Amino acid sequence: MRTDVLVIGGGPAGLAAAISAKKNGADVLLIERESRLGGILKQCIHDGFGLVRFQEKLSGPEYAERFIEEFHNLKIPAMVQTFVTDLKKTEEGFLATVVNAKGVETIEAKSMVLATGCRERTAKQVFIHGTRPAGVFTAGTAQHFINLMGELPTKRCVILGSGDIGLIMARRLTLEGAEVVGVYEVKPTPSGLTRNIHQCLHDYDIPLYLSHTVTRVFGHDRLTGVEVAKVDDHMRPIAGTEQRIDCDALILSVGLIPENELSERLGVQLDPRTKGPKCDASLMTSVPGVFSCGNALHVNDLVDYVSESGETAGAGAAAYAAAEKKSQRALVPMEAGDGCLYIVPQALDLGADNSGTTIYFRSRNIVEKSIFRIRSGDRVIFEKKYPFLRPPEMEKLTVDLSSLTAADSLTAEVEVV
Repeated sequence: MRTDVLVIGGGPAGLAAAISAKKNGADVLLIERESRLGGILKQCIHDGFGLVRFQEKLSGPEYAERFIEEFHNLKIPAMVQTFVTDLKKTEEGFLATVVNAKGVETIEAKSMVLATGCRERTAKQVFIHGTRPAGVFTAGTAQHFINLMGELPTKRCVILGSGDIGLIMARRLTLEGAEVVGVYEVKPTPSGLTRNIHQCLHDYDIPLYLSHTVTRVFGHDRLTGVEVAKVDDHMRPIAGTEQRIDCDALILSVGLIPENELSERLGVQLDPRTKGPKCDASLMTSVPGVFSCGNALHVNDLVDYVSESGETAGAGAAAYAAAEKKSQRALVPMEAGDGCLYIVPQALDLGADNSGTTIYFRSRNIVEKSIFRIRSGDRVIFEKKYPFLRPPEMEKLTVDLSSLTAADSLTAEVEVV
């Protein structure tokens, strides 16, 4: 099989990328490992999606359906229940080996978009002591049980982590009749969006315990309880503060990790701050012809921004596939400096139109009255004042960076004023 643009991942980012690439004149093929398109949105039955893009309050399936319908109207082919087993860079482009019910197939593509999303951290990755009893779930797994399978996985639970999925599941479990003893967060500040703290916890009288963590689980075949403790400024448990809580489930909402095993296989450079590929403004990675978008690039707060990045990557992949001669990029690096947790993109191509560059960033700390600034040495290229910045809430900007030269090296910083 041959195609111009191969999109790997059929969630909101992959759907937007495929639609964008098709509208920009490319032949497109999309690969999805599940049986249905839509990604994680299929199980997100709460509302709040589409406020930026459609100015409507949609559920996850409703949001996904709008893209799935357009995808099918454009007659873009999709291979579902298909897994990528190998990726190689060739002289003509890329060669993907996939496996599905039909067997093993190879696909040649001139460019590709990696829209593989992200995965949840597990109990193993947060070092909780104890055995491995049934009843320890990630928040996404608990959501799958309730929303797709119609099964209630707990009657009395503790939630570790105040990420958005955990907050939403605190409300969902309560509505289904389970008792949520509390949400325990190791950091001194919540990790989720402010609106979710209010709508999911405060509105349902679910307590939030900051600077607390789960240090141990009890039970052999099934979880019977957990041990929680206060933590110090270095997030280490404080001796003597341990407390046992009887429960039949521990729900983990302890962070998301971009899925980039395929990126690493192609030799794509990853940013240790975002855990996703380093890219330019077109979302092309360090490997020419490979584009990344959505939560595989960096974890987004809103699906609206996931779709937006998919459109950018799809358009870039279509342009790369159509170019008869692949020109070398002249890149100006951009890195996160003081007060800035991360910035995307991490480089800008001097050969591109940088007059309306989209930038995403997060502050390192909670700050009031601050200035976000992009500078090259002592020269300030852009700055904007903010009354309030929080790390869990990503900021998006459109910046004119058309004045860049090869001598520039950009640094983004957040200064408290």
